[in-house]
Amino acid sequence: YQRRVHGDPESYQSIVDAEWDIIYEKLAQCVASGAQVILSRLAIGDLATQYFADRNLFCAGRVPEEDMKRVCKATGAQVLTTVRNVPPETLGTCGHFEEKQVGGERYNLFTGCPSAKTCTIILRGGAEQFIEEAERSLHDSIMIVRKGMQHQKVVAGGGAIEMELSKYLREHARTIRGKQQIIVNEYAKALEVIPRQLADNAGFDSTDILNKLRYMHHKKDEDGRNYGVDVDTGGVCDTFSKYVWEPVDVKRNALYAATEAANLILSIDETVKNPKSEQPGDNTPVGGRGRGTGGRGMAGMLGGRRGVRRIK
Repeated sequence: YQRRVHGDPESYQSIVDAEWDIIYEKLAQCVASGAQVILSRLAIGDLATQYFADRNLFCAGRVPEEDMKRVCKATGAQVLTTVRNVPPETLGTCGHFEEKQVGGERYNLFTGCPSAKTCTIILRGGAEQFIEEAERSLHDSIMIVRKGMQHQKVVAGGGAIEMELSKYLREHARTIRGKQQIIVNEYAKALEVIPRQLADNAGFDSTDILNKLRYMHHKKDEDGRNYGVDVDTGGVCDTFSKYVWEPVDVKRNALYAATEAANLILSIDETVKNPKSEQPGDNTPVGGRGRGTGGRGMAGMLGGRRGVRRIK
């Protein structure tokens, strides 16, 4: 059956007017709170945006949760779930706020925040791969400094510690008899990859720089253990006196990880590849390559005996 509802147009208009009154009441409460910058995780409509703009207030909607937490931590503000009776202590402060155009994007900049202990770095470049490489380099640099603040012990960088370890291992290998001497020498040779790669990345002759480093680290009358790659001049220098340092903990973990990875690879004696199993939709079981089975598994080896059923 059908039901017909007859309503009074005036009653419907009163409901619409009540909704608008609620919206304007909330907007007025936001203005009365004294806030000059209003951020929301939800969308802010055109009505509210124009209402705030007419009263010289800035608002932004769809702010990510991570950005909201950072702003609260820097300005001392708090995230509120209601606009009624906003306490003054929940509002944050900053020295200066502006919306700035950087390239093709617009950014909201909070400067002079009382509780700010961090900063934002905006990376710009001509290609995406350049920006990603710059981000990785900055991240590695920041993490190295962070690790250096946590652990106060440092060593000379620029490949100096690798060359010194290589020299020590080569000298120690001369005291070893048997095949173990070859293993120690190869480990010492592998450590020289670090200064060689640093020289290659800087665009210099890695062979010439490695020869200079070997000479400096083997000199008897001069302490050359802190000499590493000088990426400014293309030669070698005392990297420790030039403040090119690396935390001991980072270097120790790198050596441990590289050694464990090499041991894991050396422990693999054989790799078996079955092309049939890589085909999509092929669920047919394949027999093992047992000795004398001819690829038919145990059923092929016991095919002539009773009680064995061969499945095709």
